[in-house]
Order: sequence, then structure tokens, then C-alpha cells
Amino acid sequence: MISKEVIKKEIDNIPEERLGELHQLIKEFTKSKNARNKGNLMAKLRQIKIQGPKDFSKNIDAYLSREISGG
Repeated sequence: MISKEVIKKEIDNIPEERLGELHQLIKEFTKSKNARNKGNLMAKLRQIKIQGPKDFSKNIDAYLSREISGG
């Protein structure tokens, strides 16, 4: 396993003019890691709330084809 000390030593070898690139890579890495930790697809899908008539699931085809009004 790589330690922070090993990474810090590698950073010390990077020329000053390239530190901006490294900083951008670190920010992107952190952002992508945080996005993955916010939950998986199923957790997000469970948060979706659908409002409709009580018979919506039984008659979805009729509602989609507008044979039944959704009022």
C-alpha cells in the first residue's frame, strides 16, 4: 500500500511549473470519489416519487396513449 509520505516525495520531484496540472488532477480525483460515495443507482431510484391515479400501474398503456385522462 502506498503511504502519503511516498506520494509527498513524488510531489517534491515535480517541477513548479507543473504543479497547476497536478492540482487539477487532485481536484478531479477528489470530485469523482465524492460523487461515487453519494449512493448507488438503486438508492437514487428509491428517492423518486411518482404521483398519479390509483390505477396508474394497471392502466399505464392507456394513460400513455391518452385513452384515459390523468385527472
